[in-house]
Amino acid sequence: CIALPLLNCMRPLHAAGETLPPRRSAFIYIPNGVNTLDYQVTTPGNNFPFSRSLKPLEKHRSVVTPISGLHHPGGLGHHHNCQKIWLTGGQLGPTDRNTISVDQQMAEVTSPHTRFHSLEISNKGESLAWTADGIQLPGMSRCGEIFAHMFEEPKNGTAAQRRALRRKGSVLDANLEEVRSLERKMGAEDKGRVTQYLTAVRETEIRTKRADAWLDVPRPKIANADRQRTSRDVPQTQAGDYFRTVYDLIVLAFQTDATRVVTFSSGLEGQGLAIPELGIS
Repeated sequence: CIALPLLNCMRPLHAAGETLPPRRSAFIYIPNGVNTLDYQVTTPGNNFPFSRSLKPLEKHRSVVTPISGLHHPGGLGHHHNCQKIWLTGGQLGPTDRNTISVDQQMAEVTSPHTRFHSLEISNKGESLAWTADGIQLPGMSRCGEIFAHMFEEPKNGTAAQRRALRRKGSVLDANLEEVRSLERKMGAEDKGRVTQYLTAVRETEIRTKRADAWLDVPRPKIANADRQRTSRDVPQTQAGDYFRTVYDLIVLAFQTDATRVVTFSSGLEGQGLAIPELGIS
C-alpha cells in the first residue's frame, strides 16, 4: 500500500479547507478573423499602451496579460476550419482525428469542485470543446436554456433525475462488462479503438456519478435582477444584447462556482451575425 497526500478530490464538496482561490478559464472564439493590428501589443514590459480593441481593459491592467504573435500550424491554409482545432492543436487532414481540447483538459482538474464539468456555449450549436476520444461536445445557444441548465431545479423533480442517472450508470456497467469479455479475442488495432471507446465511457461514468452526488446540493440563489436579465431568450438578431447576456451568464457561472471552465463560440466561419449596434449588416 502507498499512502497518498490529502488531495483536493478527497475533500467533501465545497469543503471550507480549500486553500487556493478557484482558477477559472473562459475561451471565446470570434469567427472570420479580426484586424490583428487592433489587438496586438507591440511594446514589451508592464507600461505598454493598450491597443484600440483592448482599450476597455486598461483599468484592469494589473491583472491582464495580452499575448501577441501566436501561430497555429495545424490551421495553416485552412482558416475556415480553424474553429475545430483552435483549442486542440490538431491537424485538419481528411484522415486526421481531433484530440482533447485544452478546456476539457482543465475541466478534468476543476470538475471535482463544481456541479458542472464545463459549460459549452455556441450560437450555432458547434462548440469548441472536444473529449479525449476526439468527440465534439454539443453547445447550448439559447440564453434561457443555459440559465435553466445551471440554476433551475429539474422539472420532473430530483427523484426522477436520480432514477435516470442510475439507469444510465447500469447501462454503462453492462457495456463495460461486455466489452471486457471481447477484448481477449481482439487484434491490436481493434484494441486501440476499444481503448478510445472505454475512455469515453469512463468519462461519462464519472460525470454521471458526480451529477448524482450533486442532486442533494441546492442550486445557488440568484438575485432577481440577475435572473430577469439572464433567464430570458434574446434573439440572435439582436446580437449586441445576445452577446451581453451570454457574457453575463458566464460571469454568473463563475460567481456561483457552477463551473470553472467555459467555452463560447460566437459564430461559424462565413456565417457571422449582423451587429446593427456597430453598423455591421
